[in-house]
Amino acid sequence: MSIKAEEISALIKKQLESYKDDLQVDEVGTVTYVGDGIARATGLENAMSNELLTFSNGSYGVAQNLETNDVGIIILGEFDDIREGDQVKRTGRIMEVPVGDAMIGRVVNPLGQPIDGLGAIKTDKTRPIESPAPGVMQRQSVTEPLQTGLKAIDALVPIGRGQRELIIGDRKTGKTSIAIDTILNQKGQNMICIYVAIGQKESTVRAQVETLRRFGALDYTIVVTAGPSEPAPMLYIAPYAGSAMGEEFMYNGKHVLIVFDDLSKQAVAYRELSLLLRRPPGREAYPGDIFYLHSRLLERSAKLSDKLGGGSMTALPIIETQAGDISAYIPTNVISITDGQIFLESDLFFSGTRPAIDAGASVSRVGGAAQIKAMKKVAGTLRTDLASYRELESFTQFGSDLDAATQAKLNRGRRTVEVLKQGLHKPLAVEKQVVILYALVHGYLDPVPVDDILRFESELFAFFDGTHADILKTIKETGDLPKDDSLDKAVKDFADGFSTQKQTPDQEAAAVTGGSQDNQTPSQAK
Repeated sequence: MSIKAEEISALIKKQLESYKDDLQVDEVGTVTYVGDGIARATGLENAMSNELLTFSNGSYGVAQNLETNDVGIIILGEFDDIREGDQVKRTGRIMEVPVGDAMIGRVVNPLGQPIDGLGAIKTDKTRPIESPAPGVMQRQSVTEPLQTGLKAIDALVPIGRGQRELIIGDRKTGKTSIAIDTILNQKGQNMICIYVAIGQKESTVRAQVETLRRFGALDYTIVVTAGPSEPAPMLYIAPYAGSAMGEEFMYNGKHVLIVFDDLSKQAVAYRELSLLLRRPPGREAYPGDIFYLHSRLLERSAKLSDKLGGGSMTALPIIETQAGDISAYIPTNVISITDGQIFLESDLFFSGTRPAIDAGASVSRVGGAAQIKAMKKVAGTLRTDLASYRELESFTQFGSDLDAATQAKLNRGRRTVEVLKQGLHKPLAVEKQVVILYALVHGYLDPVPVDDILRFESELFAFFDGTHADILKTIKETGDLPKDDSLDKAVKDFADGFSTQKQTPDQEAAAVTGGSQDNQTPSQAK
């Protein structure tokens, strides 16, 4: 069989026509050092800062230190089987996490991978974990209130949508409880919540997730968790990943609440990484850019201008102090970045005042702008009443006679402290907060014994729900007190008909011998 040259040339031409030059060029480096979640690699001359890199074992890393002879990489995931001499490739992408509606109701790690056992998350949207914060002209003032459901916060240190309010205090003073209660109170408020747990015990996070599920809050919440057993890089990127997920909703005109629990542990993780990367240590061995670490995170929370859709992201960062020292390095840094702080006092917590908010040290720099008119009217004197009470409280230690004005201030202060107490996971609608605070500031609680205050409150709410639901509806819809005196009349009617508990023999004896006003019945007080 003879082969013709024409046939061969035609065949070659046909092959050449269909030939595609798919030459793939990868920039591949070589690992020179690995250990403690850190790797160094040579040969990645064109790597970008925060670029995602892949190791030969499938783990990802992020380029951090771009030096002349090598690149310092933080490893996201397992690093035990990475060896010197292994290959590491550039991806050409900045680190991203999946975002979108599919994330809601899920528990994920900082890489956006599900860890709740409910299967894969079906979303094709991603956002880089680091993104520039909105500029000055892209924001607007905070005017819309974010109701926490806690009387002590909504009345004294109000939070608005787009604000950054720090929750600060020693360990075991109820910081996380305040954040969780705030998330629970967002039910039906058109708010998406993100809870970022950084270095929290796995059992604690599980308990919080179950709490959110029990109250139906997981339907609008994303939980991002990096446990204490995770490598330091995961704790470092967790809040940025949470912010990226929140920004997706914010830039689409929605409202987001994000909780960082807590940033002290993120700062410690970042210090560990920085020291391993041989960056020079500064105060308390933290690196020089520790302030920038938190400022570039918290500045991403904002109330966007109407031109950008008017969405908002409200941040509640949590900082743990040591022995109440708010003048330490990390607390002062974060206080200077945020728009106020809620300071929790250990002594108050252990004495039974919960939430243990120190009204004197707590402040909201947005203030009354984040309150409805009704709350402004009833809460105006609360802070001064509470401050006067704290000043005078020490005098009660002495058994000396007090004048009537001082006695009245003390009695009002005791009742104020009692009213501001609130049970765990029992957030209160703002209209009911207004009603009880109205009763307090207008003196309807003055004749009621302190021990009966909480019962008075619950019966007052039941009374309003049953016979004066229209007043509650008016406050809720208008944001203001009723124009007529219907609220005053309703509170007075209830107060007149409220029966106090039967007195003990000791109390009766104290009343007869001229004991404190706290032990008197309303009739005796009159």
